[in-house]
Amino acid sequence: MARSSAPAVRDVLMMATPSKNADLRWFGGFHASDPFPAFSVGRRRIGLLPGMEVGRAQDESAFDEVLNLTAIIADLRKTNPKAGVADAIVFAALERGVQRFRVPADFPVGLFQRLRELGLELHAVGAQQNERGAPELFPERQVKSKAELAGIRAGNVAAVAGFTAVEQVLAESRADKKGVLQWKGKTLTAEILKEEAQVAILRKGALCDIGLIIAPGDQAVDCHCSGSGPVRANELIVCDIYPRHIASHHYGDMTRTYLKGKANPKQRKMVLAVLEAQRRAIKAIRAGVTGAKVHTVVQEYFKSLGYETGLKKGVYVGFFHGTGHGLGYDIHEDPALSTRNPLPLVAGHAVTVEPGLYYPGIGGCRFEDCVVVTKKGCDFLSSHPYHWEIA
Repeated sequence: MARSSAPAVRDVLMMATPSKNADLRWFGGFHASDPFPAFSVGRRRIGLLPGMEVGRAQDESAFDEVLNLTAIIADLRKTNPKAGVADAIVFAALERGVQRFRVPADFPVGLFQRLRELGLELHAVGAQQNERGAPELFPERQVKSKAELAGIRAGNVAAVAGFTAVEQVLAESRADKKGVLQWKGKTLTAEILKEEAQVAILRKGALCDIGLIIAPGDQAVDCHCSGSGPVRANELIVCDIYPRHIASHHYGDMTRTYLKGKANPKQRKMVLAVLEAQRRAIKAIRAGVTGAKVHTVVQEYFKSLGYETGLKKGVYVGFFHGTGHGLGYDIHEDPALSTRNPLPLVAGHAVTVEPGLYYPGIGGCRFEDCVVVTKKGCDFLSSHPYHWEIA
């Protein structure tokens, strides 16, 4: 089959809200709570901002050119009273000699159709990866800059403040005759622990804008259960904190597991197994190793200890999630440390490492830290002790 003589479509067009869309936030280096269009022309990045945002975008954004969307539409309506955002995009693109764009898979359908009617050639790009293992829209976004790594570290510093608050409350709490923890004259609940953690996180310049997990006992067997209700002595408590650093807009993501009182042999064995699995996974990470390989290291270790994974009595037990995921402007990004990623890790990838085990009657256990991949291994982006048993 003859290869097409048409040039490859390299320029990108987006229409999104930066506070909700990591690609646009990265592309324009600009935070806003309303949607606007932006596109590339070669290496240049052009943003079409509403009039009220133009001045701020010129001062704060990474756009090479900031256009006044409101003014363009007003000018176009002198000859076309129905002109709108689509007309402004076409006008700005054609003025810069571009009429073919790649657009993301979540590009607004109505706008997509209207732009085509107006003559732009659009090619939707899905979530698939190219031969190098990077997303096709912005392959370079997976490799983090020094500033982005600093943002992830800052998010994790805030997470540590949350853990410290939880640890203090648990240390101060006492069990009543029924084994329910009491703190400052009232029953200690997951909600109280979350509130104390979030106050500490806010004071460190971050927000849990998509929630956090503090799940006691068997609630944590559902690994994404947020957790609620009274906390009891001698039960495992999974505490997963993933705050967004306000200044950098980057997420941290860390998990610690706690127990107030004294662990029984099954609990202790499971906690130590998860800690060792995390250590082995971190040791396996380096540029050139696949995400699937790192995940297999954890799977095989748990299997060697007799921890079975599968559906039992309608509940998934064992190790049934990935070993980790990328993070940055989004809490979950590529690359994954799981069987769905047979592609090699690259120096500069930032990933979580979070093996876990979950069994009704014993509870859940997960420990999570963040690392950046290097040529010879990885470096930590998070730091906090693993003192899980609190007297």
